[in-house]
Amino acid sequence: MPVTLSPEAKAGQQAFAASCASCHGTDAEGRAGIAPPLIHKIYEPSHHGDMAFVLAARNGVRAHHWPFGNMAPVPGLTDPELAGIIRFVREVQVANGIR
Repeated sequence: MPVTLSPEAKAGQQAFAASCASCHGTDAEGRAGIAPPLIHKIYEPSHHGDMAFVLAARNGVRAHHWPFGNMAPVPGLTDPELAGIIRFVREVQVANGIR
């Protein structure tokens, strides 16, 4: 985790905890047998841009990098919550050398 998070990422961390952490782990580190880590080179911005996260949350996504199965859509996320979640993930990625 970064030493500090921007205010947007802090809000995103709360939304992530409520909507994503049960599968992707508290710090987006993934959960064995359940969902992949988002703090991984596969999810760097040049390979999976922010819109990939938006589309996955809104529409779900077919498994294609990991053997965890398909991801269902995440109901109820607002656009600001989703933007904050992405900001949180990106700041944690940067803190872990993923740019």
